[in-house]
Amino acid sequence: MLFASAAYGTIVVPQAHAAATCAGGVESDFNGDGVRDTAIADPLATVSNQAEAGLIRVVLGGGKGVVTVSQDMANVSDAAEAGDRFGFSLAVYDANADGCSDLAVGLPYEDISAVRDAGLVQIIYGSPSGIGQGTPSLGIRQGADGNMADTYESEDWVGYSVAGGTSATGVPFLVIGVPGEDSSDGHAQLTDMGLAAYAYGVTPSVTSFHQNSPDVWHDPEAGNRFGAAVAATGQHFVVGTPGAVIGTADQAGGVVAFRPSLNTNNIPQPLFGIGQDSTGAGDTVAESGDGFATSLSMAPYRPSGATSNAESLVAVGVPNEDVGIKADAGAVQLLHIAAAGSVTETQWINQDIADVDETADASDYFGQRVAATNTSPTAVSTATTMRVAVGIPGEETSGAPLDSGGVQLFPMVGAAGASDTRIEPGNGIPAAAAPRQFAGMSVGAAGAVLYVGMPYGPAAGRAVHAYAWSVASGGAPTQTWKPGEGGIPAEAASFGAVVR
Repeated sequence: MLFASAAYGTIVVPQAHAAATCAGGVESDFNGDGVRDTAIADPLATVSNQAEAGLIRVVLGGGKGVVTVSQDMANVSDAAEAGDRFGFSLAVYDANADGCSDLAVGLPYEDISAVRDAGLVQIIYGSPSGIGQGTPSLGIRQGADGNMADTYESEDWVGYSVAGGTSATGVPFLVIGVPGEDSSDGHAQLTDMGLAAYAYGVTPSVTSFHQNSPDVWHDPEAGNRFGAAVAATGQHFVVGTPGAVIGTADQAGGVVAFRPSLNTNNIPQPLFGIGQDSTGAGDTVAESGDGFATSLSMAPYRPSGATSNAESLVAVGVPNEDVGIKADAGAVQLLHIAAAGSVTETQWINQDIADVDETADASDYFGQRVAATNTSPTAVSTATTMRVAVGIPGEETSGAPLDSGGVQLFPMVGAAGASDTRIEPGNGIPAAAAPRQFAGMSVGAAGAVLYVGMPYGPAAGRAVHAYAWSVASGGAPTQTWKPGEGGIPAEAASFGAVVR
């Protein structure tokens, strides 16, 4: 069935292809037909004449059409409002355990009543009839009439980051970052200390935790922004606190790890916290403004001899790290979380280490975004199957225009320079290099697929490209989605800002 909407453009609802039940077993399969779909966020899009209300284009696999999801959708609560930025963050997981993938959508700039930018998360359910066509959405927010116990306040930014998964015991869960939360240590107001929420179960219960919670690493301090980034596997999840003070270094940053199960304090079980003052493989000097854990991504890991993915590898972006005298060149720290919850720093990656293609330059912001994957989760992990994509939005390779950007891929097992490859506008990314394209500001991992979004720069180059993780330097995408092509409406403002 086709119908037109002034707010959305053309929407295709694939009722003729609806499955009787959800097939399950495929990531990002919102209609349960056993074929991967792709969710492409445009958080700055105008919806129903509301500027920057935001929307998501869900491109159904198998050529079955495009569905537009927004807060003006009949089965989604609330309504599109100017400045909401629906789709600012996205997570895909099976929230109600029915075999269809579901979308968790962050709206950190949603106003609650008259409280500006309090924030909200919408869980929008997949079904055999399509995304948002079955069970009505569930909103998660703060307030006495919400499902988070905390009071909503201006600029809390609930949903600034989201990550979902299913625990080892089969319980669906969602981690929600709230980096603007102001908390009190009993003596003074801690502005932007931050917190995180943990929603678990098919009919989710929600509990909140922060750096004032029992056994959670580091002192609670103003500006920590705990929850600015989150990432998860079925075994562990991590929360970034990029503003944390390490020693005397302000805004040096850190990351805190948890197990997705509640302890006796009714919060997820804390495992450890780590910053750059630790020993191991990496730069162990925490410096002011490094922003360790500005970005996070992780993937399940199966070492040799293991029979399950009980371990995790984590990529920690440190985009403001200085490399020698090159300010803000950036770096990435790789961490290995063992099944028991202990951590090992395995690699420190920047563009000046041995055998890595390209060289570090000031203001590259290497690590502003990271995306990690295990392309073969049922097998022993190798350098071929464990990969990480590093966004470098300030990159200017070979005289390219200012901030045209790029993406570099590395193995997460073994030496980083052993098999790294690069793509950038005009060399693998099919768009002519132009100023302020910021390629690398949108990277996403979905199993064997790497997504690179190009939401900025000249309109002709705005698109989402899918690559094999084995792509050679300068290699071509396997698939491309562009506004105005393949059933995707032409109207776009930041198409591809987030892709899952």
